[in-house]
Amino acid sequence: MRDGIRRFVVIWAAQLLSIIGSSLTGFVLGVWVYQKNGSATEFVLIMLCAVLPEVLLSPVAGAAADRWDRRRLLMAADAGAAAVTGVLAVLLASGALEVWHVYAITVAGSVFGTFHMAAYHSMMPLIMPQRHLGRANGLMQVADSVKIAAPLLAGTLLVTVGVTGVVVVDLATFLVTRVVMFAVRLPPEVTRPGAATPPEPLRRDLLHGWRHLRARPGLFQLVMVLAAYNLFFGMSGVLVQPLILSFGSPAVLGALMFAGGAGVFAGGLVLSAWGGPRRRMRGIAVSVALGGVLLTLHSLAPSPWLIAVVAPAFLFTLPFVQGVGMTVLQLKTDPAALGRVLSTVRTLTQAATVLTYLAAGPLADHVLEPMMAPDGALAGTLGSVIGAGTGRGLAAVFLLTGLGLLLLAPLAYLRPRFRNVESELPDAEDVHPPEPVPAKTDPARSPPDDDAATARPPGREEGAGPEAETEHPDVAQGVHIAQGDSDAVVSRP
Repeated sequence: MRDGIRRFVVIWAAQLLSIIGSSLTGFVLGVWVYQKNGSATEFVLIMLCAVLPEVLLSPVAGAAADRWDRRRLLMAADAGAAAVTGVLAVLLASGALEVWHVYAITVAGSVFGTFHMAAYHSMMPLIMPQRHLGRANGLMQVADSVKIAAPLLAGTLLVTVGVTGVVVVDLATFLVTRVVMFAVRLPPEVTRPGAATPPEPLRRDLLHGWRHLRARPGLFQLVMVLAAYNLFFGMSGVLVQPLILSFGSPAVLGALMFAGGAGVFAGGLVLSAWGGPRRRMRGIAVSVALGGVLLTLHSLAPSPWLIAVVAPAFLFTLPFVQGVGMTVLQLKTDPAALGRVLSTVRTLTQAATVLTYLAAGPLADHVLEPMMAPDGALAGTLGSVIGAGTGRGLAAVFLLTGLGLLLLAPLAYLRPRFRNVESELPDAEDVHPPEPVPAKTDPARSPPDDDAATARPPGREEGAGPEAETEHPDVAQGVHIAQGDSDAVVSRP
């Protein structure tokens, strides 16, 4: 067990370093494009170029992660991403970089990143014992704090080493990750858990994750809740920087972004130390509701001090929704199907994120900002609560999305399939061997140093016949078939 924890921490630390490098590069490229053309539309287009390949290609990447060696797939994806970053470095150094290059590089990097995440997320849960999955997902959520806080570090590096220097730092992190993945030994149960099972035809394989979730209504409802959460949270997340800039300076924005990252970081650390609530579905619902309250509080006043309190508090709850939800999905999914199922989950949840990118700006700029102007339609009603004027339409988005989360939490928890998914659906097979249990011996019948003479095979009582040594074949293989799932995999290696 300790070897599994040690492997997890080493790989997680290397991947965290890589995430830092990639986040820095993504941020400075956005700054470069905006400074070059001053277009918010072109800035948002970079975000879409980063997200759309993940939405479209996640099923393919998930099928690849379940068919091939996951460690080799991860290393190949990292090598491809490093090559793309190398091209970016050459274009920067030669002064030939154009805006369309940034879009093409972002798309290519996202394609490799999608295969990387499919391999990474399907492999990491199998390294840790099942009872530590909550803690593992807490550490995985810590990476989100790095993405949120990246602008502060990236701004410092831009001043000291420039855009090219940041890209070189990113390349160095790829090298570290590759060395670590070469050095860490992983058992085949982690890298190829389904090697003994013939793969399905590719067309069916691409839909396997969808069929898996639809055959398990509780899990499907959990994914829908996570997608709705991403929609509401993403709508506010896209607009938080314009909201802060409507009443604060760029320096205030940087400080508050760092504070928000610290909130996610603290939440991830608490989850990794605690492991999460015993009743996970209740914990998710409570965290969603608490997040709704805190998101609503963002709208009350144009005050940096208010945001400095409620933003980190809201982001502290983020790991307890996404991390705990991911733990439930991992526990209820066959290790050999983790790549396909988790990739389908990413497709559904990231599709909600794409909707936020498309809808948030027009909703704020063309609908709510005019209505919250001093002479707008809502100035005398909603404006009496959150104020009217510049930026109050953005605040209204926070109010509406916070109320959306407050409504989502009870609606989800009142559904029996969602509430009882942990008890109604059995856990998947743990690929880790159980911790050894010392054999019980009778001191009066056997001397303490004669272990060989008194040892019995596990599960066989003294005097039992040969049939006691053999479990029912279904039990031995860890078979379970979800009710109504005609496509379920009924055997495990």
